[in-house]
Amino acid sequence: MLQENISKTNDNFEQYKERISNFSGEFELGLFIHIARRSILWVIAFFLLAWAGAFIYLRYTQPVFESSSVIQLQSSDEANKILNVNNFYEKSDELAEAIELLRSKVFFERVLTKLPLEIRYYSEGTFKSNELYTECPFTVETKILDPQIAGTKIYVDFNDIRSGVINYKLKGKSYSQKFKANQLLKFEQFEVKIAVRNFSEIQSQQDLVKQNAYYFVFNDINSLVAELYPNLEVKLLNDAAKTIQVAFKDFNAKKATDIVSMATREYDNFDTERKSESSKSILEFIDQQLNVAYERLKTSENSIQDFRKDNHIINNQDELKAINTTRLNGLQDKIIQLDLEENILKKIADNISKSKTIDTYKMIAMLAGTEYEGKISNSVDEINKLLLAKETALYAATPNNEAIKNIDYQIGIQKRQLVESLDAILQSVAEKKRSLISKSEEFAGSFSNSPEDEVEFSRLQRLFTINEKYYTLLLEKKTEYSISMAGLKSQNVVLETARVPSAPVSPNKRITIIVYSLIAVLLSLGLILFRYLSHNQINSLNEITKHTQATISILGIVPKYRQHIPVSQLLIDKSPKSLVAEAFRSIRTNLQFISNTPGPKIIALTSTISGEGKTFVAINLAGIIAFSGKKVIILDLDMRKPKIHIGFNSQNSKGMSTLLINKDNLADTIQHSSLEGLDFITAGPIPPNPSELIISPKMEEILETLKTMYDVIIVDNPPVGLVSDGIAMIQKADYPIYIFRADYSKRNFIQIVDRLYNESNIKNLSVILNGVDVERRSYGYNYGYGYGYGYGYGYGYYDDNTKKSSKKST
Repeated sequence: MLQENISKTNDNFEQYKERISNFSGEFELGLFIHIARRSILWVIAFFLLAWAGAFIYLRYTQPVFESSSVIQLQSSDEANKILNVNNFYEKSDELAEAIELLRSKVFFERVLTKLPLEIRYYSEGTFKSNELYTECPFTVETKILDPQIAGTKIYVDFNDIRSGVINYKLKGKSYSQKFKANQLLKFEQFEVKIAVRNFSEIQSQQDLVKQNAYYFVFNDINSLVAELYPNLEVKLLNDAAKTIQVAFKDFNAKKATDIVSMATREYDNFDTERKSESSKSILEFIDQQLNVAYERLKTSENSIQDFRKDNHIINNQDELKAINTTRLNGLQDKIIQLDLEENILKKIADNISKSKTIDTYKMIAMLAGTEYEGKISNSVDEINKLLLAKETALYAATPNNEAIKNIDYQIGIQKRQLVESLDAILQSVAEKKRSLISKSEEFAGSFSNSPEDEVEFSRLQRLFTINEKYYTLLLEKKTEYSISMAGLKSQNVVLETARVPSAPVSPNKRITIIVYSLIAVLLSLGLILFRYLSHNQINSLNEITKHTQATISILGIVPKYRQHIPVSQLLIDKSPKSLVAEAFRSIRTNLQFISNTPGPKIIALTSTISGEGKTFVAINLAGIIAFSGKKVIILDLDMRKPKIHIGFNSQNSKGMSTLLINKDNLADTIQHSSLEGLDFITAGPIPPNPSELIISPKMEEILETLKTMYDVIIVDNPPVGLVSDGIAMIQKADYPIYIFRADYSKRNFIQIVDRLYNESNIKNLSVILNGVDVERRSYGYNYGYGYGYGYGYGYGYYDDNTKKSSKKST
């Protein structure tokens, strides 16, 4: 039996420790909802502020418009299709090059220079300025004298249709002059002429914004590119279909559309011009070679004619020699081809060594038809890509930047590799040429039996044939390349033209309202969560029951008294049918369930701290019990901070302190209240040792004497959360009652009740929750406030008007 009791005690202690450790570890939905209701005004304020912020943002934020166009890349060489000549311009990576070209700042600068952006016009409002672009009601003709004026706001204020004032600030200095329409006006930095297009619009605008309604700005092309380039977007839509989308965002819808349209138009022009320039360079090179070859051919022809005259060679002899020389034709053709290739390779090597850039189209065209075209064109393309990357990077970095140096290093490597390849090819060509010449000379040696004049004539004849074939080959190349260039044109298709957008892409009204509403929701949840986490007050009996796991008896609640509480604090005699009186009747009834044995009873009340209504409950509970016909006495043992004498508006010169030290007798300290059957003993003068007096044998003697005189002894003990004076009396009481006050007592006060129950072994301890606002439909009322109180007493059962009317009727 003893072992079972010990085991049971250990189990209870472990449960008690677990409750302490998990005291605040659970989320309480009811409390969260209660705090949310209490925060409803803050929530409404957050939403009103959020919507006001959304309205201000939408009202004063510049709308951003986006225009886009889709182009499909196609290339066609009509001459190649008709005449079946070589296509010198076909490139396998045309799509990637097109995207990089459209994205490049060099190309974007070219686009901007084609648009009327040298001068930008604005209409100035209170919070934002609108760019007028091509819709400005006046125009400006200007000549810039000082480039520093770029970017400066130059305000135009019109007095009438013919005159006005121009003013601006530059480097802290103000400039202002009157102007007349269509007349030249000179400033230090520029000359200007103003022409009015629509004065009625100017007048209506100046009525809204009276000063500096309009201004214009001179633009520097580099600053303009830096400002607008981030708004450009070029992306690949479909690799197989070779479609590219060009999009641009700007505050002005018309300007965004014009930039996109100009970009698609200029891409075709730029591509065609680039290839045409390469073609012209190649044709110039061929013309130079033709002049040289013509002079050689003419010299060879004159040499043959002179040789014939000098040696009297007739035509028959020429025919015999022609027969002999035809045997050398095969070797001579190869020598001619090698000679042409050697000239081309030397020209390319010379261009690489003298030029910083390499023209891909020109080199490929020069190498067309040779066996070295594939070997060299790849290296040339790689160098060209590196040069384009360097040119693009220089817009954002200086030449000393590490990224630029890295690109230069790669270009140097590629050039060295290309030069080494050309040197190797030239050596190979020279070796082949020497071999063929050697063989040709060996064959010519077979004619050694002929006279010397015949051998010399054969040599001149061979030289003439070589020059003639070289000249003919250059003419063929020139004709072929001219035809190819004539048939070159862009076949790119604009699948989707740029249109002026009717609605902005930003700010989006719907998204803005949603975002600001979400901010309000987050702020509201944050506030509620903060108040929930920082909430530490007891609001209902449900919380007490939950955190004590229903081990503590619940006597009931005392509603909050909304009117002024009198000094006596005794309300049940003044309002016997009020909600407060009914609550104390319910508590009186519930006391019978705790102990219903006959004889006098001791009711001991305590709380955690002062201000929880312990004295108020003691006085009114005593009064309601006295109403039932029993004799009740109240003992004020809170000798450090006595209040019973204040509640009954009596003297405190003698009382429990003087009674316990035998200074006064019991009969002298008992005082009578205005309520029949209700007496009280005040605390008396504050003693230095109240704890020792309460646990003294005299206290026990007094209680036994009072039991013979009264049915119920109610003891108002000091708060046990501050001092331990009242624990001894609570342990002796038949009805130990712990008082909490709603929205005042802290949650951790429940731990003290738990300790009294478990550690001090006060198993009959019960709880009253004081100061409950029953008008508030808060959480947990269905269990917490209804327990021991709600049965039979509805909200608003008695009110002051009913009370007053009942008094009048009596």
